[in-house]
Parts: sequence; structure tokens; C-alpha cells
Amino acid sequence: MTGSDLGGRVIAVAGAGGPAGRAALRRFAEGGATVVGCDAHSERLDAAVAEARAAGQGATVTGEVVDLLDPEATRAWADRTVKEFGHIDGLVHLVGGWRGSKGFAQTALSDWELLEKLLVRTVQHTSLAFHDALRESPCGRFVLVSAKAAAEPTAGNAAYAAAKAAAEAWTLALADSFRKAEEGSGATAAATILIVKALVHDELRAQRPDAEFAGFTDVADLAEATAALWDRPAEEVNGTRLWLTPR
Repeated sequence: MTGSDLGGRVIAVAGAGGPAGRAALRRFAEGGATVVGCDAHSERLDAAVAEARAAGQGATVTGEVVDLLDPEATRAWADRTVKEFGHIDGLVHLVGGWRGSKGFAQTALSDWELLEKLLVRTVQHTSLAFHDALRESPCGRFVLVSAKAAAEPTAGNAAYAAAKAAAEAWTLALADSFRKAEEGSGATAAATILIVKALVHDELRAQRPDAEFAGFTDVADLAEATAALWDRPAEEVNGTRLWLTPR
């Protein structure tokens, strides 16, 4: 393993069972962190945890099925994490979802209803649940993965782009909370947005061998960029949008 040393960090990953979540769990475990994953699907979460434990060679990696659409269940997960490990240094939000249409007039508001839950509510619930613990950490980080579509919405991407934009605004408000709480005492917590065009992983490449995936970000590179946030001062990354794809 090369790159950031995460020894001593306790990092929670929401949406740990998907491709990006698996890569994040693996990278954090390889870096020496204690990793706490959650997902709505037990089988894929179990596979992700087992893979990360093998890669981490002794790192503590746990997984728990949590309904992040339930604010009380989300807060209970945060409280259990702090109680078990004493502190929490990061929450990486990797809950995803996408819906699109042929054009603006064909947009189904049912798509918005779904994406608002997946991409906005889960951000709200996790950020509120982990806010105080991240603020109290000497290196707290909240990381949102967003999409270029939030800044450049297209006619067929209205629901997705709007949900991503809302999640970004919420995260920037969290960043302001961290900033105001630490005025005069030095910043330690940060909320950061990582922006991609879309994500790609080995399984997707195998399914579409002729695709170029131009401008896409590999999930391993996303995990590396996320880990690197603990190497940078909080005031440098708090409230910022870091682009992992060409603008």
C-alpha cells in the first residue's frame, strides 16, 4: 500500500457494499484505519467487509446493515460506533443512485422521489448523526461524492442533477457549521465534496469491453483521493469542491 497512512483513524463508510464502498473499505483498511461500514444489503456488505479484512492484514473492519432513511437508526449507528471505538474521524458518504429520461418533458417525478431519498436524505441523516463526533475529532472529515451533473445539468438529467445539487448545498452548510464552531481555536473538522463525472470499476469494464469511459473516475482513485483528505489541513479542504474529472 502506498499513499496516506490512516493508522489510528476510525472511518465510517455509508454505502459500503457498492463498488466505490468496497474500494474505500479496502483502501482505508490497507492504510491502517479502523473501518466501520454500513449498507442496506447484507450479502454485498459481508463480501466487502471480508475483502477489506483480507487486504488490511489485521485491520479492524466491521459491517452493519443500517436503514439510513431512518434518522433514529442512523443516529444509533453513529452512537454505537463512538461508544465502541471511542471516537470517529470520518464519515464517507457513498450511497448512490441514478435515474434519467429522454428529455426534460419526460422526467418522471417518481425518479425525483427516489433520488431525493437516496442522495439527499441519507446525506442529511448521516451528517446530523455524526456532526458532533466529527467536530470533536482532531481530524474529522465528512466526504460527499457528487457529480459534474450538479453544476452542469442536462435536460434528461433533471432529477439526478437536482438531488446532487441539494446534497452539495447541505454539505456546504455542514462545512459552515464546522467553520463557525472552530473560530478562534483552529480548524480540525472539514466537510468536502469530491466531484466526478461518473465512476468506473473492473466489473463494469468487463461488462462493456468496448466502452472508453472517458472522464470517468476509477473507484480505486476515488478511494485514494478520499484517503488523502486526512493529509491536508482542515481549513484547506473544508467547504471545497475538489474535481476528480476535467471541468
